[in-house]
Amino acid sequence: MDNLLSSPFTFSQSSLQDYNDCPRRFKLRYIERLLWPAIETEPTQDYERHQIEGSLFHRMVQQNIIGIPAEKLSKLAQSDNLNKWWDAYMQHKPDFDGYALYPEYTLSAPLGEHRIVAKYDLIAIKPGEKAIIYDWKTYRKRPKNEYLAARWQTRLYSALLEKAGNHLNKDAPIFPEKIEMVYWFSNFPTEPARLNYSKEKAQSDWDLISKTITEINAEKEFAMSEDERPCKFCAYRSYCNRGVKAGEWDEFNEEIDAEESFEIDFERIGEIAF
Repeated sequence: MDNLLSSPFTFSQSSLQDYNDCPRRFKLRYIERLLWPAIETEPTQDYERHQIEGSLFHRMVQQNIIGIPAEKLSKLAQSDNLNKWWDAYMQHKPDFDGYALYPEYTLSAPLGEHRIVAKYDLIAIKPGEKAIIYDWKTYRKRPKNEYLAARWQTRLYSALLEKAGNHLNKDAPIFPEKIEMVYWFSNFPTEPARLNYSKEKAQSDWDLISKTITEINAEKEFAMSEDERPCKFCAYRSYCNRGVKAGEWDEFNEEIDAEESFEIDFERIGEIAF
């Protein structure tokens, strides 16, 4: 069977994480583009409510950063979760003093015949001094820093900012040791995860990005994950004969990620060739 990966293909943290977790899921989602996956958790309404609340919370933070007064935005917090998250943000939001802020910002760069892309919740730049990536998370449990450091989001977002973010730093290089990624948790506002970057990590990440994309290009089988435990939360499990019933919402401990829904206009994205 030939590899049907389109060229150029746009790789994101979600698609790379999918391939890392289960090559078969990558194939079903990005190559076959199956339209009717199963629900991921039950009760469905709890999952959907959290998804809507999480998206609205991100929107409220973004609008506050661009200057909309907090008292106007607070009227949008019409659920217990949103009220709690918004109060937590207003009491414990990061100190942005002295930083140029770029909320909901997308960076892209070519890599061989393909592209890599990342949409950031917020990039904060103090030219010549510091570059901080902020990501707002609505996890119900606070994940370990080691788990976050190993995720493709951390690897790709940090690596891409170093390669393609110079125009945000007055066209000066952003050195890896000046980059920090901060995961800010709405349910744990006093316990952000701060992950510092380095030259060694940047080189390791780019090596891994290149190696993984080369591997995907050459992939023919896209085998299923050997670990079946996450399958109960996979929307494609029925295509693999790994169950019909969704996992219980109380056991679900992933971020509900709507990244893949955004449309990308590459004419409006800062891009660096390398």
